[in-house]
Amino acid sequence: MKRNSLSILLLLSFMFINAQDAFEIKGFCISAPSSDKVEEFVDFIKNELAPNGINTLVLRVDYNYAYESRPELRGENPLSKIQVKQMVNVCKELNINIIPQVNLLGHQSWHSEHTKLLQVYPEFDETPHIALPENYVWPNDDGLYCKSYCPLHPNVHEVVFDLMDEILDVFEANAFHAGMDEVFYLADDNCPRCKGLDPAALFAGELVKINNHLASRDARLWIWGDRLIDGAVTGIGMWEASMNNTARAIDMIPKSVVICDWHYEKAYPTAAYFAIKGFDVITCPWRKPEVAIAQVKMMHNFKMNSTPEMAKHYLGMMQTYWSSTTNFIEEQKKSAENQTNSAECFKAMLNTMKTLESLKN
Repeated sequence: MKRNSLSILLLLSFMFINAQDAFEIKGFCISAPSSDKVEEFVDFIKNELAPNGINTLVLRVDYNYAYESRPELRGENPLSKIQVKQMVNVCKELNINIIPQVNLLGHQSWHSEHTKLLQVYPEFDETPHIALPENYVWPNDDGLYCKSYCPLHPNVHEVVFDLMDEILDVFEANAFHAGMDEVFYLADDNCPRCKGLDPAALFAGELVKINNHLASRDARLWIWGDRLIDGAVTGIGMWEASMNNTARAIDMIPKSVVICDWHYEKAYPTAAYFAIKGFDVITCPWRKPEVAIAQVKMMHNFKMNSTPEMAKHYLGMMQTYWSSTTNFIEEQKKSAENQTNSAECFKAMLNTMKTLESLKN
């Protein structure tokens, strides 16, 4: 009798899971538009994202905003508050949750140029002894991909938290994406504060500080997940996973953090790892339709074949795009025969989700 009762309860639980939307998050991640392209971007939200069921927009803002608290960190031709409100309001009307992103910790330079934070506050640089080359190439002797700020600098969080607070306010956001991907410079031997420290503890400590600040604002932290995957154990390597000893941080950080699990060449099943660890996870493709299709099927399979305790962690999918809306629209005009582009990948992700969701009806 007890066994039969248990079976009925399990059956009812799985029926409940199947009745739910298999993909709670249907996301799109793209850079914020330049100030002269806001109207085009609003049209893109109305005509492309909303009709395709996108309900979450991660918008990479960084220094493309006219900060009032830190005007020295404004980029060139930044978005005004009025322009941000245009985007916020259209997303409200269309039931799209907009989540702003500012890259924290890593990605403080690109090729041969520092981002605004290190331009204005060079003392925050984790590796000031490594100069940015006039002509950037990879690989290079310094292992330079992009710079990091020092997480133990006594003044860095005063600045960073000002940016976060202002971005949360202007976007009326309930979540904030801090990036934190591809952090290659951490616990550098030349840093007077970080030398000799555990990279995992440093990474976790910075994440906890950011998370706690957001929690005080009733906002949830999102990050990319690569630094929490052991690149050696999994064989995934240094880009989509960590080879610099940050992976153990996964056991040192709050379970409330949302992990955006990006893999672009193959549908690695690491979403299950994050779910087992107790994290909500979103799988993220980029430009290969066949990878996106495999990832959607994998996430659907994980959710449909998990206990309710595990299934709740598989939130869904998010297409990533690493250029402008203008370029994405241009990609859409290309022939479908050109299979390696983000527009085709986006289409494949959406179609596969729709097909799988239709099976339950």
